[in-house]
Amino acid sequence: MFNLISNSMRKRARVMLFLLPILLVSDQLWAKSTKLLILGDSLSAGYGLTQAQNWVSLLQNAWLKSDISVINAAISGETTDGALARLPRLLNQHSPTHVYVELGGNDGLQGHSISKMRTNLSKIIELSQQANTTVILQEMQIPTNYGRRYTELFTQAYQTLADEYDVVLIPFFLADIALNNDLMQADGIHPNAKAQPMIAQSMQQHLKALLLE
Repeated sequence: MFNLISNSMRKRARVMLFLLPILLVSDQLWAKSTKLLILGDSLSAGYGLTQAQNWVSLLQNAWLKSDISVINAAISGETTDGALARLPRLLNQHSPTHVYVELGGNDGLQGHSISKMRTNLSKIIELSQQANTTVILQEMQIPTNYGRRYTELFTQAYQTLADEYDVVLIPFFLADIALNNDLMQADGIHPNAKAQPMIAQSMQQHLKALLLE
């Protein structure tokens, strides 16, 4: 009986010794995987486009063979209020390593308080950082017809937040595209299908180095 038990224990030990390197490699690969959560509005949700045309989908396709996965949680019409309410569930559900925040455009277009918008974005950054994620903040811009002071305060809010929380601020990705009617939809706010590959390429350049740091 003792010999049978000893033989069984030795077999189990050999199996564990065989599996241990595999488990360690698996854990290392899991640790290295990067998960990017897109928290945005219609500019990232692909308003007026098919899912396949959207720049986020194009970015996902470009990274199919990499260790980077992209979760698009952007919703058309989203405000900082709505995104802040959704964020805890998204963090819990997806456990991202990085959160890309593309928000505020609808707050500005609806004339919301800049102070309230900045407070919401602050809370979004804080919640994300508390979940041990790296936050990447997208600068946003709005049309100048909202008045010079409001427009300036709106744009300055992003640099203020980036400095306060020491997060990377990416320049507004439609800065040049928005001035070209051939690249915009009829509403003059949303980029068309022709512009999406350009945005995807630009975002890939901006984001990849940050994601692999």
